Formats: sequence, C-alpha cells, structure tokens
Amino acid sequence: MADIESVVELIAPHGLILRGGFYPVGEDSVPGGPATLVLVGNAGPAMWRAFTAARAAGRTADRANPLDDWVRDVLSAAAVDTGATPLFPFGGPPHLPFQRWAQRSEPVYASPLGVLIHPDYGLWHAYRGALAFAERLELPPRDDRSRPCDSCADRPCLPACPVAAFGPDGYDVPACIGHIAAPAGADCMDLGCRARRACPVGRDFIYEPPNAAFHMAAFRRAQLA
Repeated sequence: MADIESVVELIAPHGLILRGGFYPVGEDSVPGGPATLVLVGNAGPAMWRAFTAARAAGRTADRANPLDDWVRDVLSAAAVDTGATPLFPFGGPPHLPFQRWAQRSEPVYASPLGVLIHPDYGLWHAYRGALAFAERLELPPRDDRSRPCDSCADRPCLPACPVAAFGPDGYDVPACIGHIAAPAGADCMDLGCRARRACPVGRDFIYEPPNAAFHMAAFRRAQLA
C-alpha cells in the first residue's frame, strides 16, 4: 500500500513537492471517485533546474509543450510505482478544477493578481498534477494559515503593473498582452510579471530569469494564438 512518504521520495529528485491532499466528495469532481487525492507541484526554482538538467542530458523529447510533457512522464511513472492514477491541469478542455482542489488541500488564496498566493511561497509556485488513490491514505494535518494579502496594507503588486492591468474589475488581459507584445514589455518578458515580482511574500522562491522567461513566452503565445 502506498503512503505519502513514498510519494515525496519519488517526486523529490525532480524538484517537485507535495502540495497537500484531501479526501474527495462528489462536489469535488475528481474523476473516478478516489478515496484520496494528493496534489503535486513546485515552489521556487528547484523543478526548473531538474527539468533543464533532464533536457541537457537528452532525457526529454523535443515536443511542443516540453515542460508539461516532462511533468506527465515524471508523474505517470510515480503513479505506476504507487498504484495511483495521475491527473493533470493541462490537456483540456475540459480542464480539471485544480485551483479548487488546491484550496481544499493547503492555505492558498486568491491574490489581487488573481493567481493563488501561499503564505510561504507567495506567488512563486504552481500545481503540476495530482495522484488519485483508491485507498484512504494518511495525510499530513491541514495548514490553516490566513491569507497574506489581508495583512498587506500597501498592496505593492497593483501599482507595479506598467499598464494597470489589475484592478477592481479584474484582470485586463488585452492591456497585459498589448504590453508584453511590445518592446516596452521586455522587462516583464525577461524577468517575469513586474506586478508579481513586487509582492513581498515568498521572496526566497522567486523564479530565476530563464524560468520566468519560459513561462512568460508560453503565456504570450497562448494569448496571441
């Protein structure tokens, strides 16, 4: 029978970490109705370093979505070893409700930028997949810390955006895309979203420039396609 420790050991060499878990009920919309769902993701640069090392060593295929495909390979292998079913946030539509699952699993909350913020990792984390188990595994106690933004009086993330894309009416995607598609947006493209970088939470986990540039380029391609 699998346990949480075995999951952690299998994903750790790939820079991936356990992102909590929960016991699904019907409204969670987890395919197959498993007894336990464990989320897997990353925080900071460790996953990117493992991915780029795998690419440099020729252990990844040259595909259209290399990071997603690498994650799929890694988690599918972990699923075989632990008797789980792998689930992923990509490959849709339809898309699985990973953000809702994340909020069931650990203390992440909607930030003023729309993305989920974590008390330790800030905005520098992601959910890469999940492992669904037919059996009920023992899960770590849930961390119920509060939303970091509630004690952040200045909200430096909002004025940091050069085109004020984040406001009371939500995220102005056309304004953001227009900025990063122009020469003036090179700073965001090369180092990551300027508003995201202005957040004071999780400074130790900020993505390194090649990692940030990779994600920004993928985001821009998807929006301009």
